[in-house]
Amino acid sequence: MAEEFDITRGHFEEAHAGLGWRITDAWLRMGKSTRRLIREDPSEGRLLFYVLMADIVVFLSWTLKTVVVPHPDAPIPLQVSLWLVLMLMGRTAIMYAFAAIAGAVLKLCGGTGSWRDTRAGVFWGGFVAAPFSLLASLITVGLAMARGDAVATDNWYIIPLYWISLIPFVWFIAGGLAEAQRIRQAPIFLALSILTVLALFAALVATARGLI
Repeated sequence: MAEEFDITRGHFEEAHAGLGWRITDAWLRMGKSTRRLIREDPSEGRLLFYVLMADIVVFLSWTLKTVVVPHPDAPIPLQVSLWLVLMLMGRTAIMYAFAAIAGAVLKLCGGTGSWRDTRAGVFWGGFVAAPFSLLASLITVGLAMARGDAVATDNWYIIPLYWISLIPFVWFIAGGLAEAQRIRQAPIFLALSILTVLALFAALVATARGLI
């Protein structure tokens, strides 16, 4: 049995406690990793840390493309500031709202997890998926620089890389929710994938019509 020590709330398992180890373990075994986190009964501060760290990584992924391949119609400082506010405030609120809605829906479908378990699963899933967003951004910037593109927004590789980066996000969120609610992951992943496609399609339509 792993040694444990008390913290603000719950406990912390010392075995393989490094954050890098935990992330790698989550990539390989999301269910087991989430179960370990839930067993530790994390404090709200620790859960919020995971959300904010994911926000920062996603912020870096978007601003990296903005700085290296800027948009000609908006100054870089303005874009960076807007992304920072959007990620640290808007995305955090969205993650809390999503956890609440997903938890309520899964309860109706037979889920047995608590509100804290649901937040732990969602926030941990979003955190371990964030590096994939950064990786997609690095590949995008690399392709743009290799091709000599001044502006990357209209190039063919942008959308495919963005969609590919969403797959691990949906997968790990689904894994965290499944473990938190003690139900199968596949139906959750399918439902989240469909919702993601519908949301992106709606955003594309709204953009084409000039609504956003």
